[in-house]
Amino acid sequence: MLQNISNSLIHWFIQNKRELPWRKTKDPYKIWLSEIILQQTRVDQGLPYYNRFVKKYPTLNSLAKAPDDEVMKLWQGLGYYSRARNLLFTARQIKLQYKGKFPNTLVELKKLKGIGDYTAAAIASFAFNLKHPVLDGNVYRFMTRLFGIETPIDKLETKTAIMAILTELITEVNDPATFNQAIMEFGALHCTPQTPQCSTCPFNQACYAFKENKIKAIPVKGKSVVVRDRYFNYFVFVTKKDSLYIKKRTEKDVWHNLFDFPLIETTKPLAPKKLWLDPIFLEWTSKTKISKISIQKPVLHKLTHQNLYVTFYIVNITKFLNLKKSPIFEIEKNIINSFAVPKIIDLFLHSFIS
Repeated sequence: MLQNISNSLIHWFIQNKRELPWRKTKDPYKIWLSEIILQQTRVDQGLPYYNRFVKKYPTLNSLAKAPDDEVMKLWQGLGYYSRARNLLFTARQIKLQYKGKFPNTLVELKKLKGIGDYTAAAIASFAFNLKHPVLDGNVYRFMTRLFGIETPIDKLETKTAIMAILTELITEVNDPATFNQAIMEFGALHCTPQTPQCSTCPFNQACYAFKENKIKAIPVKGKSVVVRDRYFNYFVFVTKKDSLYIKKRTEKDVWHNLFDFPLIETTKPLAPKKLWLDPIFLEWTSKTKISKISIQKPVLHKLTHQNLYVTFYIVNITKFLNLKKSPIFEIEKNIINSFAVPKIIDLFLHSFIS
């Protein structure tokens, strides 16, 4: 049965696969780049970023030499910015420790920052044709439905059970790269979360979830994530000469190493009059005069584990801010688009600068 599954998957893949640039190369750098970009990102969203990165940094060495802020700017809009930071760290690590050549074993690949079990297996199979199975969300879904695995997907026993089957499956094939691509593509295009194409599925006669009418119930989800609410009050200080004040987020928090505006975070929504009396705001404005304040409608910006309630206050000032011992600095308004900013700031800038 297992060999039939492997052969059927590869047959389906040959007929239905998407033509994607990273499938046409054995270059571990480009394969790694695509895998990092596609973490938490749809293919249609990640593809233009992949193309821009390959054009800007065609080799690992060119990426390793790139300035941090330049890479973060190119990544802007993809989210999960730790991926970009890890990308740079790992490119430099490979250049220094491995003389610019990607390690070609699973053990060595997993030593690299930002490369876990899945990414290491993907690079090992796609670039070096090693028989290491991949296990991503698409594979989880297909395998749990097909084999009737009803333990939660966040349990170690679930992963262990699936990996045991995948290891048997991949040993049956001569081309592990194609097999791994096939099983991920099948989950992405055919055995989808909400509307799987069960009537035309080559595995519907064997699929436990289909036969038992449990397609919607499998895979079994794990514990729900606790979401934290935060309130960001951004102050967009605009001078008479049309310059702005920004700062770099150097703290270990969301959007590390990106740029945003002076910020006062509160534990709950505050009336503007209370914000004007905040000691931080009073210190910023102690040496200037405020000519006008415009308040934007609050915006909800959702992250994986956080809800950010963001309000922009556009504050027109006549003199400079008091910025002693502050990471905030003044820039000309017309160059702000050269800085890497979070998506919520970028959306604001589109309307503010236009």
